[in-house]
Amino acid sequence: MSDSGSHSAAPGLSASSAGGTWRLAIQGMSCASCTAVIEQALSRVRGVTAQAVNFASEQAIVRGDPRLVNPQALIRAVEQAGYQARLVEDDWQQSDPTDPERIAQRAAERELKLKVAIGVGLSTVLLIGSLPMMLGREIPGLPPWLQDPWLQLLLTAPVQFWVGQPFYRGAWAAWQRRSADMNTLVALGTSAAFFYSLFPTLFPNFFHQQGLHPDVYYEVAAVVVTLVLVGKWMEQRAKGQTSEAIRKLIGLQPKTARVIRDGVEQDIPIAAVQVGDRIRVRPGEKVPVDGVILEGSSSLDESMVTGESLPVSKSAGDEVIGATLNQTGSFVMEARRVGKDTLLAQIVRLVQEAQGSKAPIQQVADRVTAWFVPAVIGVAILTFVLWWGLAGNPTLALVNTIGVLIIACPCALGLATPTSIMVATGRGAELGILVKRAESLEWLAHRLGTVVLDKTGTLTEGRPSVTEIWTPGSSPLALLRLAAVVEQHSEHPLAQAVVQKAEAEGISIPPAQHFQAKVGEGAEAWVEDQWVGIGRLSWLQAMGIAWDPSWLERVQTWESQGKTVIGVAQSHRLVGLLAIADPIKPTSPVAVRQLQEMGLEVILLTGDNPTTAQAIARQAGIRRVIAQVRPEQKAAYIRQLRRPRHRVAMVGDGINDAPALAEADVGIAIGTGTDVAIAASDITLISGDLRGVVTAIQLSRATLANIRQNLFFAFIYNTLGIPIAAGALYPFTGWLLNPMLAGAAMALSSVSVVANALRLWHFRPSPPTPLPGGEGS
Repeated sequence: MSDSGSHSAAPGLSASSAGGTWRLAIQGMSCASCTAVIEQALSRVRGVTAQAVNFASEQAIVRGDPRLVNPQALIRAVEQAGYQARLVEDDWQQSDPTDPERIAQRAAERELKLKVAIGVGLSTVLLIGSLPMMLGREIPGLPPWLQDPWLQLLLTAPVQFWVGQPFYRGAWAAWQRRSADMNTLVALGTSAAFFYSLFPTLFPNFFHQQGLHPDVYYEVAAVVVTLVLVGKWMEQRAKGQTSEAIRKLIGLQPKTARVIRDGVEQDIPIAAVQVGDRIRVRPGEKVPVDGVILEGSSSLDESMVTGESLPVSKSAGDEVIGATLNQTGSFVMEARRVGKDTLLAQIVRLVQEAQGSKAPIQQVADRVTAWFVPAVIGVAILTFVLWWGLAGNPTLALVNTIGVLIIACPCALGLATPTSIMVATGRGAELGILVKRAESLEWLAHRLGTVVLDKTGTLTEGRPSVTEIWTPGSSPLALLRLAAVVEQHSEHPLAQAVVQKAEAEGISIPPAQHFQAKVGEGAEAWVEDQWVGIGRLSWLQAMGIAWDPSWLERVQTWESQGKTVIGVAQSHRLVGLLAIADPIKPTSPVAVRQLQEMGLEVILLTGDNPTTAQAIARQAGIRRVIAQVRPEQKAAYIRQLRRPRHRVAMVGDGINDAPALAEADVGIAIGTGTDVAIAASDITLISGDLRGVVTAIQLSRATLANIRQNLFFAFIYNTLGIPIAAGALYPFTGWLLNPMLAGAAMALSSVSVVANALRLWHFRPSPPTPLPGGEGS
């Protein structure tokens, strides 16, 4: 037997956020094209190997060689590109009201709200004053002074240059880096309306001499600026909800802990708890940190961390997870992980990293936004030239040009993918599914054809127990003692089952000498001056240890019952057999059936012999089995299963599963497994329930569908809006797009994308199809 893994109720995720990764909070982004500019700037910093800027979360994740990358150089690169950046050291205390990012964010929100209010007020007055010109007739009771161009200039100037200041600032920054973005479009469009109106205001006689009426379009400039800003404000509020998962997770952490020091119980701030502290947890309180119960027992609601809906009974020796709710009993625990090392803190970090990553489908949006703004400016210039040249109407040319510039905003395109990813990863965390990278979500939903399951700890409970001991001519307890002496040095679940059986029988276990484990085969040691080997019968046989063929019938009987049979050899002679059973989890057959109903092939990949593996597979409803696979061969089998346009997901929990998890298109670690398996995986199921695989796939499919809907919303506004704004329908129908309506449509496009992404918060996994007999829930 090999050392394939130990079990832990509170898995560590320490490998998720190792050195070489930096997170930056970015300020000043206005649209999707900004992400490309910042990514380009970061890529030029020495030592940086990968970078991803998330427009929705306004953060950048940068990876590189920690010996070469200077975090200050990253900040300088972002600032030189025209934005502000701040290194995010640790968001674990994000709920702290003194956090600089929160203070800056609140100040920006207040300023934006004030500008929106003033913009709406002044634009409303301007709109009322321009109604006679828009309707082509006088309105009874409307004061004539509202139509005075000088008053309209006075009301528009603050909207144009103070309320609209962010657009000018952004456009200037874009100009300095020789690029163009959404700010450029808005600044160009509204400035054209404003300065065109300024000319007849200052020189009305010039128009009269030309036989033209000195019309002004101040209301267009003011209303468009206001509408776009209202859209940004609504967008900010909606985007804030996409980060709700992080806030909820951080909010789960208790503020204080009741620590017992020098025999005195006292409530202290959670930040002051240290590893090794004894902590009392009373009924109704949250477990403050990760640890082990020393005294007492209780049932705990772990649903907020693991997604498991049923309470879990815990007693002395059991591990408990910080932020879970103690329901009935009182107990004393020892703190094992505190602060940034707790499972909850690491879940928060994983979710943040996943939210900052990019799904492959986002490449579509990135490619489009790279040329989108320059192309729109070209279309706008062409529109102006054609309408002035063909119709000889500068007013019509100006209105159409402004419409093109305003409606063609790539904001919605930039929000389409990241907002869905942010909400989906947050919702996944609520369901006990930790997604490390956005691409995993897409691959689970797209072209996934096969799900490969490990057996021990994945399909089964992972708590094997010795059920039979057989030895001819000797005491079963003596054989059990011999086996336990060797197995006490191994952490393999089967070895632990042998040791636990010996301890339960009250057997004293002396130390062994020269212990050696053979990965995937067994272990050997010297016990009381005699060589003892324990493991697979095939391994013992390969070492020249013969065994009586009459034992074969017993071996086959046990294996047909799904039990693992191991042999015990002493002095190069087989002296007995042990049968070890590891029952499958009650939910495994349901999960396997759901996966098959989703059109996926389910394969059992195990090191067990074919007879035992087939017996377990029958119980779980799995039709295809790959048995007797050594740990180092598992990755090779996964490689064979992978084909073009056919993705493979591997589900496992042990150290021996880590290479296969890494080889698979999507590696899914069972959360009750080892840290190594979790580090090698793309997705972690905190609860260890195999139905989590089904939920993860359903969530992935819902996410990808949501992203596609968002991309449709983003493209449809521009695809339909730009030709209409350019006046393509005017020669046939007389329809033109008022620039104010273009501004409203632009704002609506971003809001509709974010609102659609927020629907993922309501994702619920589909229940299994009931079987005729009523089973299946």
